[in-house]
Amino acid sequence: MALDKTEMKILRLLQDDARITNQVLADKIGLSASPCWRKVRKLEEDEVIQGYRAVLDRKKIGLGVMVFVRVAIDSHSEAEAKKFEEEVTALEDVVACYSIGGDADFLLQVVANDLDSYADFAMSVVRRLPGIKAMQSMFVLKEIKPLVTYPIKGISKAG
Repeated sequence: MALDKTEMKILRLLQDDARITNQVLADKIGLSASPCWRKVRKLEEDEVIQGYRAVLDRKKIGLGVMVFVRVAIDSHSEAEAKKFEEEVTALEDVVACYSIGGDADFLLQVVANDLDSYADFAMSVVRRLPGIKAMQSMFVLKEIKPLVTYPIKGISKAG
């Protein structure tokens, strides 16, 4: 989908502050309120904008540990992979899951209160997922650049 310059500005501004009013958004991009509102609604209808949410400080809500878990599964049949994906999707502590290439099949991003909580989760839940052949935990020591926004190519931060 090709985005025009105005749509890219809208996306950048909404990523920075999803609570911005339509009027302020319109003023910042140089449109009147109605056309701005229509562009935002179109981006939502086209599922470019998939929702709005608050960005939380995980440590302040008691999630002091973040772990990336590389998982290799036994079988690469579509049914086995789908079953694994369904089970992982249902796990609240898994905040992201990616199918990857290389020597592992999936990369999970897991959060936990502390190391003991993660150990319990890894041993009693992750290791029991269907078809697990191997798993490797990589503990985050420091978040240097966590995912907050996606880059909007073709437009500078200043807009």
